[in-house]
Parts: sequence; C-alpha cells; structure tokens
Amino acid sequence: MSEPQPPQPPPVDPDGVLVPEKHRGPVVLRRGQVKPGTTDERLLDARGSSDWVHTDPWRVLRIQSEFVEGFGLLAELPRSVSVFGSARTPPGHPDYDAGYALGAALARAGYAAITGGGPGVMEAVNRGAQEAGGLSVGLGIELPFEQELNAWVDIGLNFRYFFARKTMFVKYAQAFVILPGGFGTLDELFEALTLVQTRKVTRFPVILFGSAYWSGLLAWIREVLLPTGKIAARDLELITVTDDVNEAVAVIAAAEAEMLPRHPDMA
Repeated sequence: MSEPQPPQPPPVDPDGVLVPEKHRGPVVLRRGQVKPGTTDERLLDARGSSDWVHTDPWRVLRIQSEFVEGFGLLAELPRSVSVFGSARTPPGHPDYDAGYALGAALARAGYAAITGGGPGVMEAVNRGAQEAGGLSVGLGIELPFEQELNAWVDIGLNFRYFFARKTMFVKYAQAFVILPGGFGTLDELFEALTLVQTRKVTRFPVILFGSAYWSGLLAWIREVLLPTGKIAARDLELITVTDDVNEAVAVIAAAEAEMLPRHPDMA
C-alpha cells in the first residue's frame, strides 16, 4: 500500500491565522462570507420568520439541479457498488485495511466503488479501488464541519441535500456493502433494507462486513424485531454477513448474474 498523499494545508492570512472556510455545494466561501448552518438545516428549520416560504420555489430548482447534476455525471458509470463505513476510522485500523482490500477487489472484478468521499473507511475503499486501477467515486455532502473529498476520488460530486445524495447511492449501485460505522452508516443500512423490503428498488445484496461488529445488531433484529412481529422471517434473508472480501464480491456477482435476462436457449 503506497503512502498517502499529504493533504493540502488550510488557507492562512499574512499573519499566519487560519482563514475561515466553508463549502456550500460546489461553492467555496472564506472569511466574512462564512455563515453558520447548512442548506439542509435551513430547509428543515420551521422556526423564525415565515419569509423563507417565498424562497421555496428557488429551493426546489436547486434541489432539481442536484438531481440533474448527479444523473448526468453518474449515468455512464460502469457496474458499481456503494460502500459505507465510519469516517472516524484511522489508517492502520483493521476496518481501514478491510475497506482498502474491498475497494481493490471490487476494482479487479470490474466494479466502480462509490463512497461518501470522506475520510476513514470511505477513503480506504476509494484508495483501494483507485490504486487497483478501478474507478473511484465520491459523493460528498455539505456538513457543519468541513469534510473534503479524499485524495483517491476520481469522480466526485458534492451535494447540499442528503436525499438527493442518497438517491445516487441507490440508483447507480448493484449492491451495498456496509462496514463498521456510526449513525450515518446505520442510516444507509436501514434505508437500503427498507427500499428492498418494500420493493421500491430491484432487490440487490445488502452485505454487512465484520460479523463481530454487527453481531449485537443482528441479535436484536432476530430476538426483538422478529418475535414481536415487526419484521417477517423472510426479511432476515435480505442481509448477508461476511468477514471475507472475496465472498462479498462473489455474492455481488452472483446476484448480478441472476438479474441478467436469460436467452431462451439457455433456459
């Protein structure tokens, strides 16, 4: 594994003081132009003046533009897999190494790797895919704290709105692989399961990587959700658990093969 490229130093003024910087979608704001909050926060905040109502038509156009940009940029991707995991995982951690190995294995199997484009597990997957000669995709999001796309993203797009970004993760993926992570990772996991369970998307693999990490959650699903009738027994079949990179890729490839239309002579 090659040494990571050093990050770009943050901007400073002539006195060496760190210059405030904020990313708003593709726009970079610095110094006095930096305002608190995010676009998502302002959209969802019902407090204060109702004058914001009059800006919603323009907000809808901005939302539409994010879908147009995403569809236009990603429509010609090759077969792709969306991978999720913690942004807080440092290089050298076993989860980072697993993400790197997974990204490389996906690339060798002909899949592009799509992540949130941030640090931690996302960086590891992008790095593995990029260094193995595959296509590395990062879909970033505007956050209160700045998070640049990592250096191993080949194709990157920053979003203001979570729901537009989520659509891209689902629309252009043949599978989801979920490595250990926190609330954001769990959000992506359960959204994927809900979409598959309710047949809002064509069924595709949802793979939990790291059996020890996910064992407690899986036990709760089996021992609480299932006995109380909150899910059906068949819903457990939507989840694959593995600790093996090659098995994860094999599950994805097998599911893809099942979805391919069969020639009548092959039936």
